[in-house]
This record gives sequence, structure tokens and C-alpha cells, in this order.
Amino acid sequence: MAADGGYASRENLRQAKACGVPDMAFHKKSGLNIEDMVTSRWVYRKLRKFRAGISCLKRACGLGRCTWRGLGHFKAYLWSSVVAYNLALFARLRPA
Repeated sequence: MAADGGYASRENLRQAKACGVPDMAFHKKSGLNIEDMVTSRWVYRKLRKFRAGISCLKRACGLGRCTWRGLGHFKAYLWSSVVAYNLALFARLRPA
């Protein structure tokens, strides 16, 4: 599980572990050891990158708020946002 830095505290980490979450990564460490949060540094990096990708989708592709109603429409909105993000990423990575 990956969470925002505003939730980083020993108490929140303890509650997550008590609920059965094996790996919990906060954006800001706030005095917490990486070894206490996750099983390895590799997992910590993966969770932070995942959270950064979600944040980028929300900011750049309008995923922060969906005004379409219904589950089917929400899935279409999500899919179109992910495709738009990937197209923009491919355009940036395209060789000159």
C-alpha cells in the first residue's frame, strides 16, 4: 500500500500492519525506517513510483474528478485517461 506523506506516522504504520498490510510506503518517511515499512528497499521504490504515477494521472490527465455517471462510464473515463497519459509518455520518449 502506498500513501501520501501527510499520513506518515508510527501510529498509522502500526494500524496498517495490524490490519494485515505487509508493505506500507509513505511518500515522506517522517522519521520512519524503510525496513519498518516494507520488506525491502526495492519494494519501497516500486510503491513510491506507483504512487507518483497515480499522482501524475490525476494532475495531467484529469483523473482527479470524473463527472461521468455509472461504473461502465467510469471505466471508460479511466481507460481514456490512462491511454492519454501513455501517449504523452511515448511522445516524450520518441527518438529525435
